Amino acid sequence: MTSLTSLSWVRPAPARVRRRRAVRRWSGVLVVGLALVTGCSTDSGSGTSSNSPKPSAAADTRERLRVDGTTRDYLLHKPAKSGTGPRPLVVAFHGRGADPAEMRELSGLNEAAKARGMLVAYPEALRKTWGAGAAPSRKRPDPDADVRFTQALVDKLVRTERADPRRVYVVGFSNGGSMALRVAADRPKLVAGAVAVAGQLPTGRDEVRPTGPVPVMVVYGAKDPVRPVTGLARPGPAPKGQEPIMATKSARSSVKAFATAGRTKPPVEQSRKGYDRTVWRPGPGTVPVELLVVRDAGHTWPGTRVTPPKGFGPASTALDTTGTVLGFLTDQSPRPPHGAAKNQERSDR
Repeated sequence: MTSLTSLSWVRPAPARVRRRRAVRRWSGVLVVGLALVTGCSTDSGSGTSSNSPKPSAAADTRERLRVDGTTRDYLLHKPAKSGTGPRPLVVAFHGRGADPAEMRELSGLNEAAKARGMLVAYPEALRKTWGAGAAPSRKRPDPDADVRFTQALVDKLVRTERADPRRVYVVGFSNGGSMALRVAADRPKLVAGAVAVAGQLPTGRDEVRPTGPVPVMVVYGAKDPVRPVTGLARPGPAPKGQEPIMATKSARSSVKAFATAGRTKPPVEQSRKGYDRTVWRPGPGTVPVELLVVRDAGHTWPGTRVTPPKGFGPASTALDTTGTVLGFLTDQSPRPPHGAAKNQERSDR
């Protein structure tokens, strides 16, 4: 089982400062978590760590990219041994209310990707929320802005960091999981695979429909009280000043939408220790999709060493999510060449 090691922040603060920050950050989130259980609907993408962050061998770098006249931030992790050829790229979207460093710690992607020689980019959402839905809102009049940001980020890393345009993968947690599915649905020729953990496809006025075949995996907790595995048809109002809460399909319907777009074979159900696996195997010339429902997991990243906030349901060790996710993605065939850097931002330096 892959070790999910807590990783360092970009600029580590003294331990006492980190503890004070954690208390301030999660004093609000814990209240939100309790409200969720009683009916208020939102997403959050992190928790408190059971281990203090430890310095990593090579610190990640904070980078910037200007897209549509707005400067966007992201963390970039490079493998220690760069090699000479193109490198696979994972774009990892944090959850609602979280940030790139929290996604890095929650997922443990750096350590798992290092053995595979992968680049990992952790983009940062505007106002800590991704535009995973297709409808405009008062706070997000352009619902496609984050999709274009993702495209521009991939283009830049292909050009400057030798990211392989044929092996670009998107991964996300919670609202970030929905964002990963949005990118896969809207840009099937951009990505060679997508995974959502505790994230579903938007529905209702925000509905997102897959437009082409993409290998997709959804990992979901059967005991998720925040956004149940059966979906959230009628979300409650967002806290004042925050973006609206989206309605979402069930986890199974989200995967089935990609299975339909990918023209897969009928699903096969498999019961494993601690989780249930449903596989839509590919037909000739198509791609697979999978749903893993972890029986004792809440709104969490199963296998993480980060303790979820109170009200987010149980953590689970039944699945090494990070190893499973990267294993699924790297098993997929590379995408045909697509010229990812064709539409570059001229002002992205």
